[in-house]
Amino acid sequence: MSYNLFIFAFMKIAVVILNWNGKKLLERFLPTVVNHSKDATIYVADNASTDDSVQFIKTNFPTISIIQNTINGGYAKGYNESLKTLKEDLFILLNNDVAVTPGWLTPICNAFKNDTKLVAAQPKLLDYNNKEYFEYAGAAGGFLDQLGYPFCRGRIFDTLEKDTGQYNDTKQIFWASGACFFVKKSAFWDVNGFDEDLFAHQEEIDLCWRMQLQGGIIKYVGESKVYHLGGGTLQNTNPKKTFFNFRNSLLILLKNNPTAMVWGLIIIRLLLDGVAGFYFLLKLQPKNCLAIIKAHLSFYYLLPKFLQKRQNNTKTIKYYFLKSIVWQYYIRKKRIFAML
Repeated sequence: MSYNLFIFAFMKIAVVILNWNGKKLLERFLPTVVNHSKDATIYVADNASTDDSVQFIKTNFPTISIIQNTINGGYAKGYNESLKTLKEDLFILLNNDVAVTPGWLTPICNAFKNDTKLVAAQPKLLDYNNKEYFEYAGAAGGFLDQLGYPFCRGRIFDTLEKDTGQYNDTKQIFWASGACFFVKKSAFWDVNGFDEDLFAHQEEIDLCWRMQLQGGIIKYVGESKVYHLGGGTLQNTNPKKTFFNFRNSLLILLKNNPTAMVWGLIIIRLLLDGVAGFYFLLKLQPKNCLAIIKAHLSFYYLLPKFLQKRQNNTKTIKYYFLKSIVWQYYIRKKRIFAML
C-alpha cells in the first residue's frame, strides 16, 4: 500500500459544499469536485434553496449525498447543522464557486497525518477568472493585525499578488479561508463549531482563533491549489458584505481578546471605520458607507451577548502579525506581504 493510500485508509474525508440558490454555480464547479475527490465522500448542504438546486444534484450527481437544511441560516448555522451527523474525521468546507484540481486533497491530508496539532488548513487560493493571481478570500493564508483587520499572504486589502511561486510553501498561519476550509472534526466540535451570531463572513477567523486558544495550529499548504470565483453569493462591493465584515471583525476582536487593552483597540477601530465610511462616500458608494453605520449599530446591539462570551474566555495568545496593516498599507505604501 502506498503512503498516500495509507493516509486515506485511516482518515475518512467529507467534502461539504454549502449551497443557497446556486444551481448555476453547481453546474459549473461541481464536476471538478466529483472528478478530483475520489477519496472523499461529497455532500451538498442546501440552505433551503428556492431554485431547483436539489433536483439538479439528484438528477445529475446521484452519488452525492444531500443534506437539506430547513432555513437559510447563513454560513455559520448552515454548516453547524449540516455537520452534526457526519462521521468523517476531516471536514472540507468548500464554497460552491470553487474549482478544485487533480491531487488537491493529498498534500493537506498528508499535513494532518504528519502533525497531530494541526486543526485547520487551506490550499493556495487562486482567482478563477485570472488564474495567475491570488484570490481575495484567502490567497496564501490569513493573518490579523492588532486591531483585528484581516489580510493575507498574496492579498492585502484590494491588492492581489501574481502567483510566481513565492508561496509554494507550507506555513503556519492565523486563519484559513472559509472558501476552502479543511478542519479536523474533533477540533471543530471541541469549540462548539461556528458562532452562529456572526451569520456569515469572518466566522472562520473566529473559529481559528478559538481552536488556537485550545492549543491547535493552522497551516497553509501551497502544494494544493484551487480556483475560487469569488462573489458567488455576494460581490466584494455588496453593502451586505461590507456590513458583515465590519461588524463581525469588531465582535471577534472583543470576544477573543480578553485583555483590558481591547477597549482602546475597539475605539481606534471605530474611528478608522469612520474614515473608511468617508472613503466610500468619496468613491460614490453611499450604500457601503451606510452599511458601516449599520454594522456599528448592530455591534452595539450585540455587545451584551458578546460580553458574556468574552467572560467565558480566560485564555490569550498573540493573535496579531503586526500592529497596523492600515498604517503599513496606506501610509508606508507596503502593498506586498513580503514588504511587511
